[in-house]
Amino acid sequence: MHEIELKPEEFKLFRQYIYEKVGIALSDQKSTLVRGRLNKRLNQLSLRSFRDYYDFLLNDQSGEELALFVSAISTNVTSFFREGAQWKWLEGYLGEMIASKREKKIRIWSAGCSSGEEPYTILMFLQHHLSDFDQWDIKILATDISPKVLSHAIAGKYEAKNIESMPREIVLRSFEKVRTEHTIHYQILPHLREKVLFRLYNLVTDPFFFKNKFDMIFCRNVMIYFDDVTRHSLIGRFTTLLPKGAPLFLGSSESLTTHRETLKLLGSSIYQRL
Repeated sequence: MHEIELKPEEFKLFRQYIYEKVGIALSDQKSTLVRGRLNKRLNQLSLRSFRDYYDFLLNDQSGEELALFVSAISTNVTSFFREGAQWKWLEGYLGEMIASKREKKIRIWSAGCSSGEEPYTILMFLQHHLSDFDQWDIKILATDISPKVLSHAIAGKYEAKNIESMPREIVLRSFEKVRTEHTIHYQILPHLREKVLFRLYNLVTDPFFFKNKFDMIFCRNVMIYFDDVTRHSLIGRFTTLLPKGAPLFLGSSESLTTHRETLKLLGSSIYQRL
């Protein structure tokens, strides 16, 4: 594969473009990462320079190349029951939330859902802790900017290594073991998949028009790519979608220094709407 040089002026163009499109703030130190991760794509397109690729991005009206670009420079690392301390906290909060309900309806947003482990974990958690789970109207909105990871999430198929650390009881209740000639994979059962609405969504540029508020919002390890201005704006919009007392879950490496008048830190990157 031919290694193509990324010139400083080209990197500045990409940095401005990705910030305007999806809010990702690339530092000067990310130039090497961008060059390394995009060289393969330039070769696939038979392009001779990063300026040619920038022009290709600008001229792509479908949005597909933007999604490929974002996927290349960001990292989609996730797992089932990630951030264990948050699930432990949620065990105690769930009873309080259920007791406050006038009707058996739960609405949750998994923002930046990647390949689906997070929204499916939420459902498995609720199934495990609600004795009358089947009697509840549960809907999870799961959004991501990458069509590639969303297609994986919608399929709900995972390798054995993805579920090996999960309790056997949860695996048996939530997955179907599927054998093929060459592999074994685990498929999320239909009654769980049908409770998740997967949507392509840009947290920075798409409108926050939702009919109802959410009982909780998960947005974990997404804002690490954003600058302070974008984070502040996004958290403010999340806050308007949470009723009083509802939690907002961030990633363990993320913390808030603003919105203290509307959000209270409870621990483990869990914030409560005041």
